Formats: sequence, structure tokens, C-alpha cells
Amino acid sequence: MSKILIAIVEDDRHLLVALESLLESAGYEVLLYFSGEDFLVSDHLRDINCLISDIGLPGMNGIELVRVVHASRPCLPIIIITASREPALLKAAVDAGACEAFVKPLHSAALLNAIAATQ
Repeated sequence: MSKILIAIVEDDRHLLVALESLLESAGYEVLLYFSGEDFLVSDHLRDINCLISDIGLPGMNGIELVRVVHASRPCLPIIIITASREPALLKAAVDAGACEAFVKPLHSAALLNAIAATQ
């Protein structure tokens, strides 16, 4: 049985590394990207089992990324993370196709439970 492959798009290097460690310790295979554009040109969209993306990214923001990914792979689980507590922003992410939206700081157990629920 192959490992579940998760792509993380986050421009905060410290959070990106922390998420990588968390997910790898839970048995997931992880791909890291600093922008939505980096992820889209990587050609890994067809291979991943889940996408985790920040909303506040340089260039293409996370909601735009969700729209692009959702248009190509409408059944792919997408989890959005953000520092904003603005309910309208979280709703926009879900409306664009995200299955979950979390506000930073992230709770490890909640994130792992959300990923497990998508598989």
C-alpha cells in the first residue's frame, strides 16, 4: 500500500517545516511549496491525495489556488489555513472548494483528524 501524498503550500518557512515534520511523523509523504505557482508548475497535482494551503501567499493567493485545483480535481480534499479570523474569508475558501479551513495557530490533532477524514 502506498503512502498518502500531501502537498503543502505555505510561504512561512518555519510553519512549512513544522507541518512537514508533523505529517511525516503521522506517516504521510509530503511535498513542500512556497507559492501556488510553484505547486502548479510542479506537475504533482495529479499525484497528490490532499492539498494544504495558506490563504495569504505571494502572487496567487490560497483561494485562487483552491479554485484552480478544484476545477481540475473537484474531489481532491483541500484544507485551507490562515492567520485571519475573518469569517467571510473562511467562507470564501470553503465556497471555492476547500473541505476544511483552519485558523492559525493550528492544532495538530485537529489537522491530522481532518486529513484522516478525507481519506
